[in-house]
Amino acid sequence: MKNHISKLLILLLSLFVLAACGQKSSQTSTANPNGGLSGELTVYTAIEEELVPQYLESFKEKYPDVELNIVRDSTGIITAKLLSEGKNTQADVVWGLAASSLLALDQKDMLAGYIPKESDKILPSFKDSNEPHKWVGNTAFMTGVVVNKEELKKKNLPIPQSYDDLVKPEYKDMIVMPHPASSGTGFLTVSAWLQMMGEDKGWKFMNDLHENVATYTHSGSKPAKLAATGEYAIGISLVYSGVQLKQEGAPVEVILSSEGLGWEVEANALINKEDSKNEKLAKAFLDWAISDEVMKKYYEANGFSSMKNDFTLPEEFPKGVEDKMFSDNDLNWAAQNRDAILKEWDSQFNSKAEPKE
Repeated sequence: MKNHISKLLILLLSLFVLAACGQKSSQTSTANPNGGLSGELTVYTAIEEELVPQYLESFKEKYPDVELNIVRDSTGIITAKLLSEGKNTQADVVWGLAASSLLALDQKDMLAGYIPKESDKILPSFKDSNEPHKWVGNTAFMTGVVVNKEELKKKNLPIPQSYDDLVKPEYKDMIVMPHPASSGTGFLTVSAWLQMMGEDKGWKFMNDLHENVATYTHSGSKPAKLAATGEYAIGISLVYSGVQLKQEGAPVEVILSSEGLGWEVEANALINKEDSKNEKLAKAFLDWAISDEVMKKYYEANGFSSMKNDFTLPEEFPKGVEDKMFSDNDLNWAAQNRDAILKEWDSQFNSKAEPKE
């Protein structure tokens, strides 16, 4: 009888311990919804500065124990930094950099292949055609012409509707545009002109335009801001920047050139590293970077998404952007010819570049 009671007590004690362990396990799971992911991750990005914290809200909610070291600068500077650092780079992932820049990095064997979760929802034109993908796009950013309506009205000048209009002598010293070596917007614009016009006509056009350009800025958004303040009447700039300024009440109009829009894919990639201690965190970041909640935010900023969607076009965003995007834009050509294009551009037009800060 005593043996029976002892066995019964041991059985009850075992069940109690198992239940307690189960409860503790359940509590741990609830307290760590991020699956236990923690640590530091270094992210290089060229996303517009004010957008970075807005986009990252959902990542920080999902992975509160992951510390992100964000290194942010313009596309040209981030690209040059990565190329200079090579495989010794501190970056674990690249987020929101021009796809042509990522293709240039891939030529140096700096990117590792990875297929993020749900990457099948990304349209083929906006991700690497090879598998595993070396890059996957979030959105596209494109060039518009941001004009200050009041300044042009004071001068009794019409609002330009095309690139051809921009070379008319009446706009002399009224135009600012981004420097293609330091700005992704600048480079995509030059690349698009060379592709849509042909190289000879494209360089001829840029020579004519140079006569009307007051300065070349080192930021893709700065020409829009200079147009908004009236310092210059016309800025060749990011469509997003012009829209944002218009939403804030600036007297600007965003013109989609009749010849078509230059554009680039804003994309993400995994850095190829021998030391893969952060690979799990890096892949979790790349999965998040194309998740529905952040994809919607990309669209709200840029009026475009790399996936099929039914998002609502942001207020003040010009209609017809997708239809105007240059359909034969070849990102591989842009990557392969990047150095030669920048060398030629620099030799002809750098004299009007604004001083670097």
